[in-house]
Amino acid sequence: MGNKKITIGLASCGISAGGDAVLETFENLIKENSDIKVELNKTGCIGACFKEVLVDLEDESGSYTYAEVNADIAKDIFEKHIKNNEPVTEYLMKENGTNHESDFFDKQKRIVLRNTGIIDPENIDQYIEREGYKAIEKALKTMTPEEVREEVKKSGLKGRGGAGFLAGLKWGFAAAEKSHKKYMVCNADEGDPGAFMDRSVLEGDPHSVLEGLSIAAYAIGADEGYIYVRAEYPLAIKRLNIAIEQAVERGFLGENIFGTDFSFIINLKIGAGAFVCGEETALIASIEGKRGMPAIRPPFPAQRGIWGKPTIINNVETLANVPYIILKGAHEFASIGTEDSKGSKVFALTGKIKKSGLVEVPMGLSLREVIFDIGGGIKGDKKFKAVQLGGPSGGCIPEEHLDTPVDYGSLTATGAIMGSGGMVVMDEDTCMVDVAKFFMNFVRDESCGKCTFCRIGTKRMHEILTRITEGKGREHDMDKLMELAKNVKDSSLCGLGQTAPNPVLTTLRYFKNEYEEHIIKGKCRAKVCKPLLTYTIDTEACTGCTVCAKKCPVDVISGEKKEPHVIYQENCIKCGNCYSVCNFGAVNVE
Repeated sequence: MGNKKITIGLASCGISAGGDAVLETFENLIKENSDIKVELNKTGCIGACFKEVLVDLEDESGSYTYAEVNADIAKDIFEKHIKNNEPVTEYLMKENGTNHESDFFDKQKRIVLRNTGIIDPENIDQYIEREGYKAIEKALKTMTPEEVREEVKKSGLKGRGGAGFLAGLKWGFAAAEKSHKKYMVCNADEGDPGAFMDRSVLEGDPHSVLEGLSIAAYAIGADEGYIYVRAEYPLAIKRLNIAIEQAVERGFLGENIFGTDFSFIINLKIGAGAFVCGEETALIASIEGKRGMPAIRPPFPAQRGIWGKPTIINNVETLANVPYIILKGAHEFASIGTEDSKGSKVFALTGKIKKSGLVEVPMGLSLREVIFDIGGGIKGDKKFKAVQLGGPSGGCIPEEHLDTPVDYGSLTATGAIMGSGGMVVMDEDTCMVDVAKFFMNFVRDESCGKCTFCRIGTKRMHEILTRITEGKGREHDMDKLMELAKNVKDSSLCGLGQTAPNPVLTTLRYFKNEYEEHIIKGKCRAKVCKPLLTYTIDTEACTGCTVCAKKCPVDVISGEKKEPHVIYQENCIKCGNCYSVCNFGAVNVE
């Protein structure tokens, strides 16, 4: 009997699905069956979060991936597959290259995610086995800093944090500055609702980010760097610390890397979770120990950043692309994507979608392909309504624009933005006015308060949206929202305020009829805004079981037992308890 290898997905998604219990089960079984040689490993997220806990098993007959594994299934796999060499087909997602979820993977192009879900993120040797640290060695030994910058520029790599500015060009600004001290920073302050791209990369392949950060530092002449990561990512922080220690121990970080005169150290800065700190100048202020608030530009960080020294900031995904570009060549990266948008893009697919998870697709693939071909379409086969792209700074794209290519220019033309890669899918049961209110509430709370229009304008916009969803909308509310949105965009200092109105503007643009229904008709077609709902009882369907009357918190339902009941509308608080508890479908909501 040959050796067997078990690898368990233990990123945050795998752990939250019960990965620790699966790991413990296998550990105990291996101890109890010491005569069987089994190697046990852990890995990050391969992207199929909807199938976690995922377990890879390799033996002399091939490789197998088991999906939705729990402790009991783990025991079954061990008993049948490990001990008796009989794969448990009912739990298999993948068998010797045949993927039962091929639709999820077939259209992807994994560059940033090339190692996630494959290697143990806490084992530097596994990263090295997959050409890890070869790119920095190539850069240091065979390329000048200018050649590195030019290679990245030729690749067409644009910043994946949302701005979409050419990375190589940006590096050149700092390289041109004459200073004895420069800083290279990785922005891992991922704060968009529904976004988990950076977290997954840091949890699954931290060394690729360290390597990319080091190459960028060499290209601009920096000897010190920071990774600014939010405190809500404890597993990412843990694995980053381990990776930094390992890289220092192996000589990939520190003094005279690969025997050259290039030295580079990396510090971790743990952020408190302020969304505004994703903006470059606010992030710099936070690193310096100040309150995270944006500063007037110019001077730009490339000229005067951390403690007044030239500083370049790139996000996690941007930097994870860099080793691939240096090792494979700019032409390889540039051959993927579109004329304007090169390479691939990572998205977090969330919301009302069948296959939620992390995907990496070539630029130019349509939204329809991402949502329906890769994501499997809408949960419960309900009707698609919109996709929110770009987080609170982005916009809601309706069904009529589903064939829009995923590239910077095309998405901007819809009123949304690429953003960092959050993609929240909504179905027919979503109220778009309520969605706009949700995102406006978020940006209102996250505004640092420095700019008057961002501080007060977002608050007023949220008040108007709240009024509309409560059935108190006024005739000119939509005009007032448009006026406020323009002023907030034009008068805010940083990207948070400048893009804060986007969810409102795109919902007004594409779903104006829903605003009109709320304001003029006092109706919410998605039946989400409770103050606009009316609950009634169908007397023919009502059996008089009295359950709804007992659950009504304000006693507005009356009727004799075994006789049809009635809801008195005057004092109904629209809580929906009657609708939830009725077992006969007798309660209607309109």
